[in-house]
Amino acid sequence: MLVVVAVAAAVVGIAFSGAALPALVLDPGPVVRWGLPVAETLGEVLAATTIGALALAVCVLPRREERAAGARRPARATPAAYPHSLLVAAWAAGGWTLAATAQLVLSYANVAGTSLTDPQFGDELWLFATQIELGRTLGTVVVLAAVTTALAMVVRTPTGAAWTLLLGVVALWQLAQLGHAAGAAGHDLATSALFVHLVGAAVWIGALAALAVLVRVVGRDLAPAVARYSVIAGWCVAAVAVSGLVSAWLRIGSLAGLDSRYGVLLVVKVALLAALAGLGLLHRRRTVSALADRTAASSAGASASRLGATGLFWRLVLVELVVMGAVSGVAVALASSPPPVPEEPPAAPTPAYQVTGHPLPPEPTFARWFTEWRWDLLLAFATVAGIVVYLRWVRRLRRRGDAWPWARTASWTVGLLLFGWTTNSGPATYGHVLFSAHMIQHMVLAMVVPVFIALSAPVTLALRALPVRSAALAGDVSRGPREWLLVLVHSRLGSFFAHPVVAAVNFVVSMLLFYYTGLFEWSLRSSVGHLFMVVHFSLAGYLFVNSLVGIDPGPRRLGYPQRLLTLFATMAFHAFFGVSLVSSESLLVADWFGLLGRPWGASAIADQQTGGAITWGIGELPTLALAIGVALAWSRDDDRRARRRDRRTRDEDPELDAYNAMLQSLEARNPTTP
Repeated sequence: MLVVVAVAAAVVGIAFSGAALPALVLDPGPVVRWGLPVAETLGEVLAATTIGALALAVCVLPRREERAAGARRPARATPAAYPHSLLVAAWAAGGWTLAATAQLVLSYANVAGTSLTDPQFGDELWLFATQIELGRTLGTVVVLAAVTTALAMVVRTPTGAAWTLLLGVVALWQLAQLGHAAGAAGHDLATSALFVHLVGAAVWIGALAALAVLVRVVGRDLAPAVARYSVIAGWCVAAVAVSGLVSAWLRIGSLAGLDSRYGVLLVVKVALLAALAGLGLLHRRRTVSALADRTAASSAGASASRLGATGLFWRLVLVELVVMGAVSGVAVALASSPPPVPEEPPAAPTPAYQVTGHPLPPEPTFARWFTEWRWDLLLAFATVAGIVVYLRWVRRLRRRGDAWPWARTASWTVGLLLFGWTTNSGPATYGHVLFSAHMIQHMVLAMVVPVFIALSAPVTLALRALPVRSAALAGDVSRGPREWLLVLVHSRLGSFFAHPVVAAVNFVVSMLLFYYTGLFEWSLRSSVGHLFMVVHFSLAGYLFVNSLVGIDPGPRRLGYPQRLLTLFATMAFHAFFGVSLVSSESLLVADWFGLLGRPWGASAIADQQTGGAITWGIGELPTLALAIGVALAWSRDDDRRARRRDRRTRDEDPELDAYNAMLQSLEARNPTTP
């Protein structure tokens, strides 16, 4: 039903927008014009089903393990819904592979304006898939979908399903590169918005579709599965709504753009999404609790109640799947239609535009560090979501009577706000054209933000606030957020990188590798590279700070003298690295910073030397603050030990004990005779 409605909506939307009308020159034919949107629709629906089925296996479906006495083979997962979800993912991924292959073939025919029966079509298609960026991206999606199919057929554990899910998400990132860019100037924001949109929609739509396929084998676990999905769906609705609004504004430019055929399709999609969100909210408030009651009655042996529970589930699913299919079809029609905002670069691009793909920002002033924005929707959404989740966890603790220090909440809020400013405002805007601004962004992410995050103890809060799966459902060994967090904390990989020595070495060496290899240039030219830089250095900084003054669990921390020695070594490294940049006459990524043609500011090499001084200064101040913190913690620890010795002294009276011991030794040497 989902596929049929999606294809029908796509065909109607394409016909309305006129995107499938014959081209005046080099028309590929009706098979290509109409077949391409159909292939795209099938690919999106099957990709969503793949992602959704894997998400069910990773964190939604209840899972129990049964092992025969004395058996050497791994435990078998029960009930049948869990292994069946991986089977659904494998079949959907196989269909996604075929649809992605058809999209690759038809996309080349559409771009080249050639027929599928052309004698040279095969050779030209190979060149398209290996030499042209569009073809390489589509070919990468085909390969990733095929590998996802193979993995979904062989994995049996939640960890394997999680890695397979990650591979599918990477394929969605590739698809995000193909959407409307709203002109080159908004490409990065449009790409990040489309990626958030695709992932949110895939989990929202795909998980419900997969759950509908599995409803007959879920059995008595239907109610908890639907309840867990409902929570995930709520976050997906928020992600889809925010990213959809951003993408829509980029593509229509103003309210006047709603008068176009593209604008009409956009309004239809927004209305369908609003209706879908309303249905989801209604079902979450009414149907989920009723489903739990009827499922409990069915477990007690009432067959009529079992049918009632299944019927209640289908009442929840049918209308939503129809609307979801319509939304998917309209989305494909939108992607195939030209938006009101042209996707053409400026007629006379500046050198900065040719290098970076963005207009050169105005000369930086103190105010512009807070008023100039270069949004990354993925990081901005993560910032807001992080603050909301933390505050909800604190509220959950207080509702059950547990205390949580307000200073930790304030520390988390300040750290996340600073993270959002660093990745979306002045440091992000000017960090793309000034090495000095880039170093401000880098050092704040690696040295300042982690201090606030470590002192807020997010892992400790999560372990206290998140529910335990087995407590909610007896015998359930599936992994919810709390269980996945424990897996990460106690895994060999997590323990290795969290070890104080490894965290310090990683913090120091990764900076050298980043700036003196091609990674730095990759972070400038690629949004994926930039995201890698942000995530890696923020996480490396957190692990380093947590090993020194943090509260969150981790491997055994070093003694206080060793911690201070590590900090002083880090301080020396930052001084060395900063001085090397200040004294260097060789420009890093010269074909980037040296070709921007800035009419303002210092020369590129002088700016790089300024960046070295900033690295030295910003690196030393947090390190000095950490050293003071370690010294204070050392002092408090000594005081606690002294108080323990004092209590032991008062309780045991060591002088009297020593006197008695002396008398006993004298008696042993000179025993009295009767």
